[in-house]
Amino acid sequence: MNQTLLGALRREAREAPESGIVEVMNYGRERPGMIPLWAGEGDLPTPDFICQAAARSLAAGETFYTWQRGIPELRRALAAYHERQFGRSFEHERFYVTGSGMQAIQIAIAAVAGTGDEVIVPTPAWPNFAAALGVAGGTPRFVPITLSGSRWSLDLDAVAAAINEKTRAIFINSPSNPTGWTATEEDLRFLLALARRHGLWIVADEVYNRFVYGRERAPSFYDVMSEGDRILFVNTFSKNWAMTGWRIGWIAAPESLGPVLENLIQYSTSGVAAFMQRAAVAALEEGEWFVREQVARAAEGRQIVCGALEGSNRVRFAWPDGAFYLFFAITDEPDTSRLGLRLVDEANIGLAPGTAFGPGGEPYMRICFARRADDMREAARRLSSWLAR
Repeated sequence: MNQTLLGALRREAREAPESGIVEVMNYGRERPGMIPLWAGEGDLPTPDFICQAAARSLAAGETFYTWQRGIPELRRALAAYHERQFGRSFEHERFYVTGSGMQAIQIAIAAVAGTGDEVIVPTPAWPNFAAALGVAGGTPRFVPITLSGSRWSLDLDAVAAAINEKTRAIFINSPSNPTGWTATEEDLRFLLALARRHGLWIVADEVYNRFVYGRERAPSFYDVMSEGDRILFVNTFSKNWAMTGWRIGWIAAPESLGPVLENLIQYSTSGVAAFMQRAAVAALEEGEWFVREQVARAAEGRQIVCGALEGSNRVRFAWPDGAFYLFFAITDEPDTSRLGLRLVDEANIGLAPGTAFGPGGEPYMRICFARRADDMREAARRLSSWLAR
C-alpha cells in the first residue's frame, strides 16, 4: 500500500535526494563529548540585541499579516547595508524578504527555470540548489570545480561548453560551500559576459561574501554588473548574524520584477513574520561588530585546522579562500559516506561526507571551522590522532 501511495506522487518529489549530512548528524548528535562540525553554522547563539528586537515586536502585537515584499524598514535597511558594502546607492525596491535563503533559491528557480530546463551548477556544491531545481522539474548541468595544486578553480571553459538550447541560468555560489573557491573579478566578468551573450540568468548566491581571508569582502557580481543584467541575488541572515534557526533571507533583483516576485512569495508563504523582520533590521543596523567577530573566529578556526592537517601525509586540500569550510581528501578512504559514520565512532567528531556535495565531491570530507578555538583545537587533535593510527 505504501508503495502504491509513493507511486502516486510526482516523480520529481519521489526522487528528491536524501541528505548525506543529515545521516551523519542523526547518527552522532547524541554522543557524549561529540564535536559537531557537520552543519553549516557556528556555535554562537543569535545575539541578544537581535532577539530583543523580536521580543519588542511580539510585545507590541505585531502578529498579523504584513507586507509580502517585506516591511519597508527592513528593505531600506538592506539597501543601506549594501551601500556600505559596495560604496554606491541601492534602491530599497530591489530587495524582497523571504522565509530563508533556501526559499530565496526556490523562488529564483520558479522565476527562471522549470520542467525541461537546465541550469549550470559548479560542483562540488551545496546540494540544496540542484535538489530544489530537480523538484521543480529542471535539471542541473554540472561543471567541475577542481583542486589543482594549492587552489580550487572553476573550469570556465567547461561552463561555456555546457550551454545549450535548454540552458536558462548559471548558478554561482561564491565563496563556495564546500570548497571555499572564491571567484575573482575576472571570473565574474567572464561568467556575466557568457550570460549576456546567451540571454541567460545568473543566480548569485553570495551568502559567504563577508567570510573571506585577507580582504574585507569577496568579489561580487555587484562589482561588474550593469543595470538590466539578468541577475538574481539570493542571500540569508543565517551566517553573518548567527540566525540559522530564524529562517529569514532575501532576494535582490531588478525593480521591474517586483510584482512577479511578490506573487511568488504570496503563493508560498504569504510573507515573513513581522517580529522576525524587526530582528533582521536590528541585525543590519546594529550588528556589524558581530559580523566581524564571526569572521575573526572563522579565520582562527581556519588557521587551526589547516595548520594541523598540513603536517599529515594522508590528506590533500587547499586552504580555502572564503566561506568557513575545509574540504579535504584522506588517502585510502574512498567511501566517505561510511567514513563520516566511522569518524563519529572512532574519533567522536562530526564531519560531512563529500558524497553529499555532488559530482566531484566523493573523495572529500567537509569540516566547518566557524567555531570557538578550543573546540577546533580539540577537533584537530582528534582528527590528527586518528590519521596517525
